[in-house]
Amino acid sequence: MNRGLYILFISILFISCSDFQKTLKSEDTAAKFEMATELYEAENWKKSFRLLDQILQKYRGKPQAEKITFMHAMCSYQLGDYYISSYHFDKFRDSYPQSEKAEEAAFLAAKGYYFNSPVYSKEQKETVEAIEKLQMFVNSYPSSQYLSEANALVKELDFKLEKKAFEIAKQYNIIGGYTGDYNASIESFNNFLLEFPGASLREGAYYYRFDSAYKLAIRSVEYLKEKRVKDAIGYYNAFAKAYPNSEFMEEANVHHEELQQELNTLTTKS
Repeated sequence: MNRGLYILFISILFISCSDFQKTLKSEDTAAKFEMATELYEAENWKKSFRLLDQILQKYRGKPQAEKITFMHAMCSYQLGDYYISSYHFDKFRDSYPQSEKAEEAAFLAAKGYYFNSPVYSKEQKETVEAIEKLQMFVNSYPSSQYLSEANALVKELDFKLEKKAFEIAKQYNIIGGYTGDYNASIESFNNFLLEFPGASLREGAYYYRFDSAYKLAIRSVEYLKEKRVKDAIGYYNAFAKAYPNSEFMEEANVHHEELQQELNTLTTKS
C-alpha cells in the first residue's frame, strides 16, 4: 500500500513537472498566467516566478497586469531577491496607487531595503536608505496595519547605526592605548552623543568619553596637563550627573579621585 502511494505521488510529481515544462516552453500566455497563479497560490515561488517573468511585459496595459505585477514582485521577495522585489513593489505602488495591494506593496518594498542592510561593522549606506524608505512608508500610511512592524524595523536599523558609531569611538579609545592620543576617541564620543540623543548606548558613551579624557590627561605632557585634567573632571561630572548609578561608577570614582589629586598637585606648583 505504501509502495503504491509512493508510486502515485512520483507519477503526479512527474506529470506536474512535465506540464510545467510544457507550459514554460509554449507561446500560450493565458496558460502561463493560469499555471503561474496556481503555483503562486501553492507558494511555489520559483516556478511561478519563471512563468510570470515570461509574460509580465506581454500583459502591460491589460486588466491582468495589476495582479501579475504584484505576484511577480512577491515571488522575488519570497525568493530573497530583495533588490529586485523592492524595485517591482515600488513600480507597482506607483502604477496602481488605488489598488487594494498598494499599501502592502509599499511596506514590502521598504522591508526589502531592510533585508539588504548589512551587519553594523560594514558600510551602512543601505541601512540609511532602508530607514528613509520605512519612514516614508510610515508617513504615507500612518494608520497602516504594518505600522508597528515598520517602526520596530526602523528602531532596529537605528540601533545598527548607533552601534557602529559607538564601536568606532570605542576603537579609538583602544588605539589610544598604543599611540597615547585619545583625542579622536573624545571627539567621536562627543559626536555620538550629539547625533544619537536617545541612544541606548549613551551611558557607555559618557563613560568611555571620560575614560579617554582621563587617560589623555594622566599621560599628558606637563604644559597641557592642567587643562586636560580639568577637561577630564568636567567629563566625569557630566557622566556622574547623567548616570549616578552606573555600573561604571566605581571605576570612574577611582579615576576621578586620581584626577583631583593631580589637579591639586598642579595648582600647588603654580
